[in-house]
Amino acid sequence: MNTPNVKQVLYLKQASTLIKNFQKNGFDAYFCQTSHEAREKALSLIPLDHIVSWGGSITLQEIGLLDAIRQRYPVLDRDQATTKEQRNDIMRQALLCDTFLMSANAISLDGTLYNIDGNGNRLAALLYGPRQVIVVAGMNKVVATIADAKQRARTIAAPLNMQRFATQTPCQHTGVCHDCLTEDSICNQFVLTRRSTPSGRIKIILVGTTLGF
Repeated sequence: MNTPNVKQVLYLKQASTLIKNFQKNGFDAYFCQTSHEAREKALSLIPLDHIVSWGGSITLQEIGLLDAIRQRYPVLDRDQATTKEQRNDIMRQALLCDTFLMSANAISLDGTLYNIDGNGNRLAALLYGPRQVIVVAGMNKVVATIADAKQRARTIAAPLNMQRFATQTPCQHTGVCHDCLTEDSICNQFVLTRRSTPSGRIKIILVGTTLGF
């Protein structure tokens, strides 16, 4: 007798609830069991004539979406910049791209996104500018309430994310959030997205696996 993967069973049930709540809040929402399915779903949502850009995201890298995007679409890729000024210019241009890709720091079961940003470019694009925003998130980022989402973003996602950078924030050294005000802090912008306006502009792809931070 095969024992079901209880985590997959849980994710499927949670995703069913989430999709209903996201749709009620004006988001388009989908559930994919695997990273491959999520990548193909994201690609299916992007017209071939769209200019595409993205915010910093380990999730997008893990599912292979960025490599596929670079091969198929005209892109605004800040990692191709050779100077800090050029990088900043590309991030500004991305605010008027056709499709913007990102992940989420936390998602609550009522269908709310919660995100933290350092520079604010990722959240600026989420709020307004690009014709559509596609959010890809592993089900490991789903929590029960908005309060839980805020706590996850500050105490789990942000300290993990800081381990990637050569900076001097307290959480990089201790692994624990200190509510710091340092110059290198990535906890500068806090955005709770309750609804998608206009309806359908923000599309959520939930993935039945652990992705990102």
